Amino acid sequence: MSSIQFFCEDVDFQLDQSELLLDWLTHIASDHNVPIEDINYIFCSDEYLLEINRQYLDHDYFTDIITFDNSSKGQPLLSDIFISVDRVKENASNQGVGFDQEMHRVLVHGLLHLLGYNDKDSDDQILMRQKEDTCLSLLKK
Repeated sequence: MSSIQFFCEDVDFQLDQSELLLDWLTHIASDHNVPIEDINYIFCSDEYLLEINRQYLDHDYFTDIITFDNSSKGQPLLSDIFISVDRVKENASNQGVGFDQEMHRVLVHGLLHLLGYNDKDSDDQILMRQKEDTCLSLLKK
């Protein structure tokens, strides 16, 4: 049985409509014919995620999300996805969108990485944004 779970680390955060979001994310993976073993979304602060970025990726900057794919090739998804609530709030404000909308985009962004989509170059970034938008359109609030 697949499992997507939400956790908090060093922040007091409650994800609204978590059951709806679990169903939505599971549906997206299913639409890509990719089974899920365990995906853990861990909500944290900028400082917490910065330390992970430094320690594991040798990057010294803030980011909104880091996705660790712990899956073996051809096996169900097994991942830890860290999301900075601070960064999502700031990005939402900077982009003139609501916090929930930006959080949903970041949630699906991490899943899309696990499904094989990248965002390293401009063409990949355009495709990733299109996939995010398509997934967001499937979310029935």
